[in-house]
Amino acid sequence: MTETVNLWQSFLILKIVTDYGLSRTHKAILLARFPDENTVKSNKEVAEEAFAEENSNLPSNPETVQRQMCTIYKLFCPKENGEGFLGCNDRSSPVKDAAFRDWLKPQYEKWRSSQGSAFSTGDRTPAISCNPFIHQTGRVDDPQLFFGREREIRRVLEVLNSNVSVALIGEEGIGKSSLLWAICQQAENLLFSPRQPIYLDLNGVRDEDDFYTALCEEVGIHKNQGTLLTRDLKKYKLLLAIDNVGKMSCEGFTPHLRGYLRGLAEGQNSPLKLIVAASKPLDKFFNDSQDEVNTSPFSGIFQQENIKPWDAPIASAFIKARLAVTSVRFTEEEISQLVQESGGHPRRLMQLCSQNYARYVEDVK
Repeated sequence: MTETVNLWQSFLILKIVTDYGLSRTHKAILLARFPDENTVKSNKEVAEEAFAEENSNLPSNPETVQRQMCTIYKLFCPKENGEGFLGCNDRSSPVKDAAFRDWLKPQYEKWRSSQGSAFSTGDRTPAISCNPFIHQTGRVDDPQLFFGREREIRRVLEVLNSNVSVALIGEEGIGKSSLLWAICQQAENLLFSPRQPIYLDLNGVRDEDDFYTALCEEVGIHKNQGTLLTRDLKKYKLLLAIDNVGKMSCEGFTPHLRGYLRGLAEGQNSPLKLIVAASKPLDKFFNDSQDEVNTSPFSGIFQQENIKPWDAPIASAFIKARLAVTSVRFTEEEISQLVQESGGHPRRLMQLCSQNYARYVEDVK
């Protein structure tokens, strides 16, 4: 039974929480309320877990749990594409809770089937041979593997909805590219004014001319520059996500390109809204930011969002979620040590967990 519970909660964390952008408190309530596919706990039982499990994310008052559940259900109301929980606006009751659990079950079965490579045949027991912490270079573009940035996504979308462009700033390996990609996947449904997301990684762009080529290809228009390109882009509403934007400070790029993008991004009804990712603040990349005479093209148009390492609860939840589709379990002491050694840095945590997992497999063999 334990394996089923862990796998079910892995589904809730990796699929449902991520797809619907639940906050940390809402995630904790969801996991406590629906601990496995056949159980629904009451408001009182969930509140009691706040003390029994010392879970600071759970409300300790049953009435607060009930109010939060009403808010949670609203997050699952059907969108324009019709997907969602049809009973989201019904009065809260055990019947509604059971209906929601039944709505989750087919999604769970579909998700579990999609994880086929992580399971052995026959009894569907999680396999030990597949290391779930194999390090991935570059961005994570599988929604089922993206983890733990719900708060950042919510903040970024709030800023974009205020018609302000965003700069994601963080050290290498912190997850900026993965976050940028995830925002692009959710933007069409969550932006108040819908925009077509365009993702460009400048690591694959040689120079300014190459940038215009890549941009036009992604939008689906003939390659142009200057006023002709502006004319074509005004037919669209785009969210332009530029990864590794610091490359614009290299040879082959000029301030003209940044000035051009700024012009396209200004104003409520602008053709572009920008979200960029860089390893350090933009004024550190572009020397013209220090120019006392001329204003840097990127100066003042971005709200900076600092991407930090995961905190201990999220890092611990990540480890447990990845292990849930295997038969390996790290001890709480091991998990605490891994989190502490990595400092919550996703790339370092993955590397340390991969090594620890490999030792488990070797011991079994």
